[in-house]
Amino acid sequence: MPDRGDYPGAEAFVPPDATSREDLAEAARGCHGCDLYEQATQTVFGRGPTPARIMLVGEQPGDVEDKRGEPFVGPAGRLLDRALAEAGIDPASAYRTNAVKHFRWKPAPRGGTRRIGVTPDVRHINACRPWLIAELKVVKPDVIVTLGAIAGRSLLGPSFRATKARGTLIEYRPPDIPGMTALLVPTIHPSAVLRSPDRDAAYAGFVDDLRVAARVLASPDAAKPSP
Repeated sequence: MPDRGDYPGAEAFVPPDATSREDLAEAARGCHGCDLYEQATQTVFGRGPTPARIMLVGEQPGDVEDKRGEPFVGPAGRLLDRALAEAGIDPASAYRTNAVKHFRWKPAPRGGTRRIGVTPDVRHINACRPWLIAELKVVKPDVIVTLGAIAGRSLLGPSFRATKARGTLIEYRPPDIPGMTALLVPTIHPSAVLRSPDRDAAYAGFVDDLRVAARVLASPDAAKPSP
């Protein structure tokens, strides 16, 4: 087993001259920036229009996403599509990605083929962050919606708490991208809705948070993407 110090982080794999999502996705296939690539089926890179006015950032791929190689194509993704439409956002207009691009999992405790997602560590979030920054440069969003704590911490730092900040508007100026400004709306991950004991209430709150993003997109004063 390689030592943690043997993993260079995604920065070693991000093409410095990438100008498209396709360039980044192709390079990300070979990313060994952290140890998660060892157990994942494949890199799950972001998908959607580029540029895009809205960018959705999740936490990590799930079991279905890991097998198919696309983000948000499992049960949480279907719920997300429904919530976006209900909030007044065309699901097809959104660029979707995750803060961590490889699936971290453990076997089900009673055996079988089921794989249970495990929350990525801080080292995984930090190692993968250069891919997210590279995507921001290509997508140039007006609005960023962070879905869950890991997504928020990747962009806003370790002190971020999704439950306290959800549904608010945060002016986001990434230090890695001089001159870029976007409006960021934190919310919970759609999988949290599926796990909630009161799914109806959790879903309603999730849609309300997405409506904050929808109002920004509808406003003529919305932040404009950087050139």
